[in-house]
Amino acid sequence: MKKMVSILICALALMVGHIQAQEVELTKEEKKALQEKIDSIQHAEAVEAINAKKFTLEADQVVFKYGQTAYVTSNTNFVSVDGEDAVVQVAFNIPAAGPNGLGGVTVNGKVSSYEMRTDKRGTLYLSMNVMGVGISARLDISMPKGTNNATVTITPNFNSNRLTLNGVILPAFKSSVFKGRSI
Repeated sequence: MKKMVSILICALALMVGHIQAQEVELTKEEKKALQEKIDSIQHAEAVEAINAKKFTLEADQVVFKYGQTAYVTSNTNFVSVDGEDAVVQVAFNIPAAGPNGLGGVTVNGKVSSYEMRTDKRGTLYLSMNVMGVGISARLDISMPKGTNNATVTITPNFNSNRLTLNGVILPAFKSSVFKGRSI
């Protein structure tokens, strides 16, 4: 009798474990609706962070002046704004350490002319100037409606070495960037 009870308990435990281990199957429409809700929440967080001037654009792609593209690490390639302070950092996966110790450049500056607008399609545009010891540039950010994917074009004031970063905008507290040495 004891043997029979213990076998039944083991079988029941295996069945419960098997039921819990099964994934919930979602239809294509349910997956799409769930992704749209997630994107909408991330967009709202990004807009709130931009309004508060506490955000980071973590870039995973860099586009150079003539269209050449490089895929990069998002935690070392970013534009960060915290109130009136901004940090722009690019770091490439190269053997040379570069001025910031990560294979690129890190510059700090002060934000001015912070202007945000939204077009009739819902795309958010943010323009600002960043001035500091190592930077004097105009930053133009665009973020389409319903997503936190964004593009920032960095246009230096004293040369034509334009640089574009593509990535996502996150509230500063959700960002996990690694800042190198500043110029």
